[in-house]
Amino acid sequence: MADSAPPAAKVEVSGRRARRRHGRKGKVRPAPADTPDARVAGSRPHPTSATPRENDRALSPPRISPVVAEAPRASPASPHAGEGDGGTVAGAGAAVFRPAAARHGVYRQSYAAIDLGTNNCRLLIARPSGENFTVIDAFSRVVRLGEGLAQTGRLSDEAMDRTLAALRVCADKLMRRNVHLARSVATEACRRAVNGTDFIERVRGETGIALDIISAREEARLAVLGCHVLLEAGMGPAMIFDIGGGSTELVLIESTDTVPRILDWQSVPWGVVSLSESCGSEGATREERIERYRHMHGLVAESFAAFARRTQPARESASSTGPLRLLGTSGTVTTLASLHLELPQYDRSAVDGLIVPAESMRAISARLSGMPIEERRELACIGRERADLVVAGCAILEAILDLWPAGRLGVADRGIREGILRSLISAGGHGAGARTSAAGRA
Repeated sequence: MADSAPPAAKVEVSGRRARRRHGRKGKVRPAPADTPDARVAGSRPHPTSATPRENDRALSPPRISPVVAEAPRASPASPHAGEGDGGTVAGAGAAVFRPAAARHGVYRQSYAAIDLGTNNCRLLIARPSGENFTVIDAFSRVVRLGEGLAQTGRLSDEAMDRTLAALRVCADKLMRRNVHLARSVATEACRRAVNGTDFIERVRGETGIALDIISAREEARLAVLGCHVLLEAGMGPAMIFDIGGGSTELVLIESTDTVPRILDWQSVPWGVVSLSESCGSEGATREERIERYRHMHGLVAESFAAFARRTQPARESASSTGPLRLLGTSGTVTTLASLHLELPQYDRSAVDGLIVPAESMRAISARLSGMPIEERRELACIGRERADLVVAGCAILEAILDLWPAGRLGVADRGIREGILRSLISAGGHGAGARTSAAGRA
């Protein structure tokens, strides 16, 4: 399913950083306290080998010099469509770069992945740990890069400035860690914006980070590679989806003994930001809010129609042999899973790998769709940053549940970044059992 060999960039460390490395060998600095992913860094490293579990309750830092060096130029975006190609999730491997430390027998290198989406900027830095990896640093910030894109077709100056501030944080972390290989990708907002490539060049000039605008096809592949280990056990067809800020990817897979085989896939230009902005204001009354929600659901369902027809035989085949399997990775599903658990605040360890009844997710979606934004802001695990977008995510999720009516939904707080890391480590891992198979198995 991969388009072409994923571009990787060797991280060039400045003289100042290289000297510091000898004095602070192996020391881990925790992620900042205001970082949503802080709990997975520093003192609580975690291997990414979790398996699904059932819920028994019913079910602006200082400016730095450039860090990331050359990466191949971004390829043109593919259209929002998909077709079965019989490929595996793993795809092609990244090129291997061996730094000076490796030539001298030091294999403590780390790997980094940056995922710049329409709504969020996310970074993950990890070290190989056997056939998996252990996270040593992470960062996530809501930047809303695609804000206003549906109306203007351009990235706004304010959105680009917010995003650059977040990417400077990422660049600083790359410089402070012993990063061996890094891949940085940009998705739907930069694919759609007429000034998307200009912004990529600005990022490169101001931060040194070489972002690659990946196709929707590659975005879907990486998301599956990063989270498929959380899919419930079973053979035969299953569905994995990723609800983003500017697009949603659906991937029909067939489980195998290693990585899943991709049977079909679809990307539609509806994400939580693009759908929210396209459907206007919420309205002053409950009836108006519910009507807006129905309109959102209808738009998404219509865009899924061709894919639903293509995957109907696989759905019927899967349902004849056992329960349908469904796994979602996105802020929408992790937020709704948190509400299902009634968590006082978001807890990744409780959500990642959770199995939730589909009817519970539908009930939560229905409740949120008629709720005023002021009330949504007061709900734990939603807050101000997601209050205006979560309703669109609910509409997309319900359309997916209509298309693939599984009784249970697997929840993954992992995706593109983890998929990138698995690809990089598979291609560049060496020493102390760090090498993984070319298939990028879990």
